Amino acid sequence: MKRANYVSSTAKTPSKKSTGISLAMDVYLDAKKFGIDISQFCEERLRDEIRTRKEQQWNEQHANFLAAYNSLVEEEGVALREWRPV
Repeated sequence: MKRANYVSSTAKTPSKKSTGISLAMDVYLDAKKFGIDISQFCEERLRDEIRTRKEQQWNEQHANFLAAYNSLVEEEGVALREWRPV
């Protein structure tokens, strides 16, 4: 009986993407001097910036709902207020 040869459909993809950036030489040398991991630092700062921009985008996309909800709370108070502990 012959075995079927097949390629697994669960090919692994890399969890990181290699990129190239250009830095001023003094910045590069100072980062190395202070032991700053440039890749890690860039990734952390990019994550912060992406998080900020996603939040801004969400707020813009939902601005009408937020304004209507805030108006409702101003007029009628917070929902289930009578059940909240004092």
